[in-house]
Amino acid sequence: MQKSLPVYDSDGSTFAPLVVIELVSETKEEAITWLLNRVRDKQQDGGAELLVEQLTPGAQGTEKDNPNVYVVGASWQRLLYGAEDVGLFKEFKDGSMRGFTYANKHNFKEFQGDGDGFLSMAECQYIIKHGLDNLRAKDEVHVPGYPKMKLYPGKSVIRRMQSKGVLVQVFPLHEKEELKRLSFSWFKKIKLSFQPLDDIRHYFGEGMALYFGFLEYFTLALIPMALIGIPYYLFDWEDYDKFTVFAGFNLVWCTVILELWKRLSASLAYGWGTLSRKKAFEEPRPGFHGVLGVNPVTGRAEPLYSNAKRQLRIYLVSVPFVLLCLYLSLYVMMIYFDMEGWALMIHDEEPTFWTGLLLFIPSIIYAVVIEIMNLIYRYAAEFLTGWENHRLESTFQNHLVLKVLVFNFFNCFASLFYIAFVMQDMVLLRQSLATLLITSQILNQIMEAFLPYWLQRRRNKKAHKRMIKTMEDKELPLSEQVKLEADMSTYLGTFDDYLELFLLFGYVSLFSCVYPLAAVLVVLNNVTEVYSDAFKMCKVFKRPFSEPAANIGVWQLAFEAMSVIAVVTNCALIGMSPQVKSYFPESETQLILWVVGFEHFLLASKFILTFVIPDVPKHIQIKLSRLEFESLEALKKRSQAHGRKCWRPRGSQKLLSDGEKRPIVQILTRRR
Repeated sequence: MQKSLPVYDSDGSTFAPLVVIELVSETKEEAITWLLNRVRDKQQDGGAELLVEQLTPGAQGTEKDNPNVYVVGASWQRLLYGAEDVGLFKEFKDGSMRGFTYANKHNFKEFQGDGDGFLSMAECQYIIKHGLDNLRAKDEVHVPGYPKMKLYPGKSVIRRMQSKGVLVQVFPLHEKEELKRLSFSWFKKIKLSFQPLDDIRHYFGEGMALYFGFLEYFTLALIPMALIGIPYYLFDWEDYDKFTVFAGFNLVWCTVILELWKRLSASLAYGWGTLSRKKAFEEPRPGFHGVLGVNPVTGRAEPLYSNAKRQLRIYLVSVPFVLLCLYLSLYVMMIYFDMEGWALMIHDEEPTFWTGLLLFIPSIIYAVVIEIMNLIYRYAAEFLTGWENHRLESTFQNHLVLKVLVFNFFNCFASLFYIAFVMQDMVLLRQSLATLLITSQILNQIMEAFLPYWLQRRRNKKAHKRMIKTMEDKELPLSEQVKLEADMSTYLGTFDDYLELFLLFGYVSLFSCVYPLAAVLVVLNNVTEVYSDAFKMCKVFKRPFSEPAANIGVWQLAFEAMSVIAVVTNCALIGMSPQVKSYFPESETQLILWVVGFEHFLLASKFILTFVIPDVPKHIQIKLSRLEFESLEALKKRSQAHGRKCWRPRGSQKLLSDGEKRPIVQILTRRR
């Protein structure tokens, strides 16, 4: 772990500040004292056993600065015990990845001396976050000083204070020198090379590294399609039947790349120690509410909410709302087609250069409207999913992803399906796909790269200048660094990033056979996406807490569902080509049957491939099996050793000091 500026705790011990806790400026003193004591208390007494101290204002401090800002750290021994508590996997001396244990710490490869440098700063911050999240109320009925802020035994203190607005934010601090090295190797020099995924994982965690790994893999996987698509476009093969081979290539491509990605992600996750890591027991999300009851699993008191009520909210409110939004999207699409007809009519009456440009205006306007509708719907979907009152964060995310994917898929691709299979106008399909793809990419680059940076500069120009100094060469005092990072935007996760890749994957896999340059445009977009996302993570956003991840989660299922739709779509496009129709000049029924049969054959082949290609490479399967075998053997040896220590001949009795005889079974029972 990189060393930060030392801070003195209340007991005089020094520690490296890793995490910042900010309370509202008018927080009552008794609540602050109670929270800090709970953070410092020993774990056996229900505390987090962390080191915490109030941030002293620097030389540039003003009266407007919030005094209730605290930095949190931990002793090195506490961090090592915490690594065992959260189930971190580290490399063993034999090269395998094993769960870290404090008692066995010297048998791990990178553990030298007292273990300094064994844990990364991101891992230390994750351990502290775990300690804060598990800080639970004991016998308190409310937060001191806030009678209406109710508590009950087992309730997360941090989550309660955060949900009620007393706790403003908890965020990890950047490490300036390490961030500078990462920025230099990641995005400051434009070069044709792989991303430093291990360094990204070391600084931001496995979840972030897997996103950038998938972005890089997706870009490389598009290169063969782009190389095939360029000749199609350059030779100006306008005849639709020329793209039948390209559609066939799409069918194979979209299946194979997803299966190979699962193998690559398994290799990355194994090397990072998250593949075989057990998932932690999920606590109720902060916004979850209900009648206080007892969790049958943990035995702790927590809110309970009827699943029947939740299902009623989903099916009587959420589903009709989504259907209404889909209808509005369809209505906007029909307006777009009216605009296309109007522009085409003007061009046909008097074809000029300007009327030729006018043909692209409806598609551009429609692409902008699509992005606006997607943004508005996203906020509505988040509100609706929160109102459904899901207990777990993972369940909340799954329902949110489903809502957003359904609407975005319909909103972005409905017009293309209508043009392809109802209007059957391949020239308009090519034009619409190109315009939608290019316009959406431009808007995404503006929204994701330039707008956050511009807003940051506009919000606080002085802070921006200090931030540049902090992130570059000059080392500012800790108080200045904390103020700078507290004002930075909060990174909301990889949801929007994966959603953008999902839509780009759809554009390429569904209809790129009629516009072969689609893959080329997506490759160029992804290259700029790498640099813009890297810039945002290092310069615009607060540092997010690392999140252990073994794969890309529900997004893998989303991409696989899109690949199934791509098979059906490309088969239908092949069946509509004049080249294929010429084989069935008299019977359209036979053509439909042939296309459906071919589509079923490809889907069957696709699902067979998912079983033939193992998700985890063979050598990793062997390592995991060996580790499981060694764990079982060690457990067996401990059981045998314990059995020999306690074993006595069957039926024997032991003479007690008072002359009384008692069966050995009772003696063993008392020993246990």
